Amino acid sequence: MAPTLATSFARRWWMAVTAVIENLLFSAVLLGWGSLLIMLKSEGFYSYLSSLNISNASSSEDDYLEMNGWPICKDQDEMLNLAFTVGSFLLSAITLPMGIVMDKYGPRKLRLLGSACFAFSCLLMAYGASDPNNLSILIFFALALNGFGGMCMTFTSLTLPNMFGDLRSTFIALMIGSYASSAVTFPGIKVIYDLGATFISILLVWAGCACLLFLNCFINWPLEPFPAGHVALKKPTLFPHTQTFSHQSFIKSIFSSIFLLSLITMCVTQLRLIFYMGAMNTILESLTEGDLSTVSVYSSIFGVLQLLCLVTSPVIGQVMDWRLKDCEDDNDKSAKREPGQPRRRTKQIQKIINATRAFIFTNLLLVGFGVTCIIPNLHLQILSFILHTIVRGFIHSAVGGLYAAVYPSSQFGSLTGMQSLISALFALLQQPLFMAMVGPLDGDPLWVNVGLLALSMLGFCLPAYLLLHSRHLQRLQDERDEDPKIYVKMNNGSQPEAFV
Repeated sequence: MAPTLATSFARRWWMAVTAVIENLLFSAVLLGWGSLLIMLKSEGFYSYLSSLNISNASSSEDDYLEMNGWPICKDQDEMLNLAFTVGSFLLSAITLPMGIVMDKYGPRKLRLLGSACFAFSCLLMAYGASDPNNLSILIFFALALNGFGGMCMTFTSLTLPNMFGDLRSTFIALMIGSYASSAVTFPGIKVIYDLGATFISILLVWAGCACLLFLNCFINWPLEPFPAGHVALKKPTLFPHTQTFSHQSFIKSIFSSIFLLSLITMCVTQLRLIFYMGAMNTILESLTEGDLSTVSVYSSIFGVLQLLCLVTSPVIGQVMDWRLKDCEDDNDKSAKREPGQPRRRTKQIQKIINATRAFIFTNLLLVGFGVTCIIPNLHLQILSFILHTIVRGFIHSAVGGLYAAVYPSSQFGSLTGMQSLISALFALLQQPLFMAMVGPLDGDPLWVNVGLLALSMLGFCLPAYLLLHSRHLQRLQDERDEDPKIYVKMNNGSQPEAFV
């Protein structure tokens, strides 16, 4: 029996804490692919491709490498990376239909489905590891279910902050930070694996944890979508079951200036961040003159720093929620103030001003990141790692907070899904950029980084528009407050006379 919205509202702090933990363990864990790849090769997934190459080759077996007693080769890497491509593609491509489904049916059913898919993905992976020579194909299905289940966790958790009123942007940032930090999950599992735990036992325990997630959702998450936060806080027992598009149609929201400019900002930022992630090892090799041990150390540092997303993302959420408690509700006509005292800002105007500051700050960090990428200094790359991690958490939190502030909550999932899908498609440009870097540019990333730095300047279009938009709204509010009422009275004569 699903709980009512009022019951879920009373349990909102428990749901928020567990959602953060669940995001860390089950959302975008595929972003830690490097560590999973090592474990899969150590367990012999697709190692028979290497064995076939050895038997068909004229050279000796000493020309081939082994990992944990299993042969490894280029064909194996290509096959496993193809499986990763399938899973990571679902992390982005499924966002739009998932958002539409969630807006219509609420988060409960989608979260239950996601947790079940994640648990099943762990079982498939464990079953494949029991006989990799015959069952390696299961890794494709396992990673596809892993990507789908992880995105279910992420999307449904983004609706939970509606229960926290003026702190909604802060909690959205916290959820996004835990999602971005989930890239450390597989590196953490690899540590356990290196300590002697078997791969199959780790996956079985992980599947059991996913079952606990299913149980937690079944007990605490309601059937109805979470309404806007202010409604939830004021009248928890009178929740509306659904929210309609009466305020603004979905099509109108898509073609609004704010959404289109946010698309430009996200596309540019995603391309900048993803290109660095894909080319990082190549860039580090050029800076270390091919010292692979140093490259491995710096890659590990980059992985550990992903936890910064969990710490830094709520900072931008605080910026988005700044001084909202001191503002008047947009439709509150009963607010009293002393004669001559100016009216306080409405929450709508304050939210737009806060979003302007958040995007200016984020874009300045992105430009700083671009500058550090241009300077060919190995030690400076640590600063690049930090800025990369902070920007990755900030940009998702800022966009999520902006959509929550400007658009109806019933459109949040659909708009976020549309933005995620389009920015993911645009980020595919990183592949030709990478090919240009390793080809015509002979591994030198300078001109690619210069071009991306120039492209990053487009990110300032959104805060510039938000600044003008907030001033326009403030001017309309001032005119409405100061405009005197004109009354007309008739004198003894026939001519009307206006007076204030």
